[in-house]
Amino acid sequence: MSLNRVQLIGNLTRDPDVKQIPGGQTVATFSVATSFSWNDSSGARQSKTEFHNIVAWRKLAEICGQYLKKGAKVFVEGKLQTRDWQGEDGVKRYRTEIVADNMIMLGGKGDGSSAYGADREAAGISGGTSSDFGNDNSEDFAAVPAGADEEVKIDDLPF
Repeated sequence: MSLNRVQLIGNLTRDPDVKQIPGGQTVATFSVATSFSWNDSSGARQSKTEFHNIVAWRKLAEICGQYLKKGAKVFVEGKLQTRDWQGEDGVKRYRTEIVADNMIMLGGKGDGSSAYGADREAAGISGGTSSDFGNDNSEDFAAVPAGADEEVKIDDLPF
């Protein structure tokens, strides 16, 4: 058994770059920064920021391009994938990316942390799953999962 799953919460370092590839599919690329802090052995506060390359396909790519902006806080879920290619100088190059199949926009209108704009709430967009947006392994786009519009009651929860 194996598992290739990545979950990140961070901030966009740039606006998504959205393109149409020759096959007609839409692809969006962007970068997310995550940070962590710790106290070193002398008690001084240290921090480190990691930068993650994200790739989204099809409908999810369109949504990312339309609603995500530099500085926005976002949850991204997907799988790690490494591409390789031959550079113009003849050197083989590698790039490790997260192929997103789920994205949820965090922060909200009026809380001071949103970089999405008013369109987001007007469109009713709050995030979604791979079945909502499609991913690079699926040719069809499923509708919202059955029962998604049903109200969840606290008494129905098993815990």
